[in-house]
Amino acid sequence: MNINTNPPKCPACQEDMSYPDGSNYVCAQCGHEWPIATEAEEVETGLIVKDANGNLLADGDTVILIKDLKVKGSPTTLKVGTKIKGIRLVSGDHEVDCKTEAGNMLLKACFLKKA
Repeated sequence: MNINTNPPKCPACQEDMSYPDGSNYVCAQCGHEWPIATEAEEVETGLIVKDANGNLLADGDTVILIKDLKVKGSPTTLKVGTKIKGIRLVSGDHEVDCKTEAGNMLLKACFLKKA
């Protein structure tokens, strides 16, 4: 667990007299307690993208195609089992930006599984 060296202000009284106590922050001014874990979740602002199996994907991961995908505007088809290295997550309908043998692509995460 990562405990911040400068605890946040108390959400109840807005004083900066809080301190970590176990898995909670405690305000010395008003006695209010709140979990440390919620702060860690708020700090993480990255994209949350899951593959077809529900595993979280991150930038730089290696993924495998789980379905043949026809490349729009080209006779090329990306075959099932194709390994794609070094993905990048982007916002939008197609969450994964990657390089394939057919060129740079934007793919939907539901057609990928983490390798």
